[in-house]
Amino acid sequence: MSRARPQAAIDVSAPLLEACALGLQAGGRRLADGLSVVVRRGECWAVLGPNGAGKTTLLLALAGLATPAAGNVRLAGRPIGDWTPSEAACLRGLVPQQVHDAFPAGVLDLVLLGRHPHLGRWGWEDEADRTIARAALAAVDLAGFEARDVLTLSGGERQRVAIAALLAQEPLAMLLDEPVSHLDLHHQVTVLGALAAQARERGRAVVMSLHDLGLARRFATHALLLGGGTHHAGPVDEVLSEDRLAAAYGHRVRRAEVDGQVVYVPL
Repeated sequence: MSRARPQAAIDVSAPLLEACALGLQAGGRRLADGLSVVVRRGECWAVLGPNGAGKTTLLLALAGLATPAAGNVRLAGRPIGDWTPSEAACLRGLVPQQVHDAFPAGVLDLVLLGRHPHLGRWGWEDEADRTIARAALAAVDLAGFEARDVLTLSGGERQRVAIAALLAQEPLAMLLDEPVSHLDLHHQVTVLGALAAQARERGRAVVMSLHDLGLARRFATHALLLGGGTHHAGPVDEVLSEDRLAAAYGHRVRRAEVDGQVVYVPL
């Protein structure tokens, strides 16, 4: 079975993702101007901000699936549009907020879709691909779900299947839009831990939008805070200050520490 890896040379010294002076716009509203951020291997980024601040718009632009109102995005050192679709799929992957299933399908078959960028035109998944897919399911606490019909899953289980497919895809840059929005507390921690490990242990980059400030502080190395007519990007401790959070969300918060973990309490 032939494998289709990106043919163009990758500059290993270049950031995996670069947003260069982006302007974000949705529904005729200007969401951000001059937004620049550099995402490198080994970093886990939390994108934070109130509803309508532009988090989803930014992730779509970083994935190359939406054209920003201004500026450009670079993927692995090149303009994102210079990569072919198959090359780009090996370099970055996206899990959207919602996934809709129109037809029955087995869970393992859906996760194996993540392996398609690595197959040749006439290639089929082999046992190595199935091993990767099963490991991805285990990482999100879905071992034993391989034969389940996706239409029988709860919303949280389906969300974890989508994340498992991204893990099986093994892109260098992983983009996720609210990946824990439907998950219970235990699985929020499990999934975020698995994603953070992709950056910390596998040298990949993770960029995900979150609403829980405490979980962002716990698992992310860096943060991008949108809202209040401005944005801040950098190490998570520097960005998530009480003053910046209050300005972005329009609501005061108090930062505290409980058993060594930083938490944020709305006032």
